[in-house]
Amino acid sequence: MHDDSITINPDWTTYLTDNAKVLKDFCYRNLSLFLQARNPNVPDIPNKLIKPAERKNLTKQKREYWKNVFDKEQSIECIFTAKKLIYHENNFEIDHFVPHAFVSHDLIWNFIPIEKSFNSSKSDRLPIMNKYFDKFYDLQKLAFDINRSIHPSSNYMEEFLSIFLTSKKILQKKNSEIAFNH
Repeated sequence: MHDDSITINPDWTTYLTDNAKVLKDFCYRNLSLFLQARNPNVPDIPNKLIKPAERKNLTKQKREYWKNVFDKEQSIECIFTAKKLIYHENNFEIDHFVPHAFVSHDLIWNFIPIEKSFNSSKSDRLPIMNKYFDKFYDLQKLAFDINRSIHPSSNYMEEFLSIFLTSKKILQKKNSEIAFNH
C-alpha cells in the first residue's frame, strides 16, 4: 500500500498555523502574477481570483447618481430595448454595461439604467459594441454632465478620472504617432 501523506515536524505546524494567512496571500499573489502574465487581455485577474462573498447592490448609485438624470430628463430610453424608463415607475434597474464578471469593479462610468426584464436576460454576456456603444456613450455623457453640474466634487465624478485619463493618454499617444508618421 502506498502512503500519500505528508508528515510535518511539530515545530513547523505551529509556524504554518500562525502564518497561514501570509502564506495563502503569497500563493494568491504569485498565482495572479503568473495568470496575468499569460493572459494580458484579461483585466483585473487578482480581483477575479477571490470574489467578495456578496456583491453590493446598486441602490446607492440609483438614488444618488441616476435619479439626478431622471429628475432632469423625466425619462431615459433603455439603450438595449428602446423602452422608456421612468424613475417613479421603477421599471428599470441599474446594471453594468461591461459585465462585472469582466471588469470586477462598480465604477459609475460602467453603469446604465436598463429595462428590468432585459437585465435578467442579458446575464454576463458582453454587449455588441458596434450596436450599443454609441448609445452607452451618449447616455454616460448626459449623466456625467448633469451630475457634474449638480455635484462637481462628488466621488462619482472622480470615478470618471481613470477612464478620462486613460482616453487622454491614448489620444496623446495616437497624436504623437500621427506626428511621427508624417
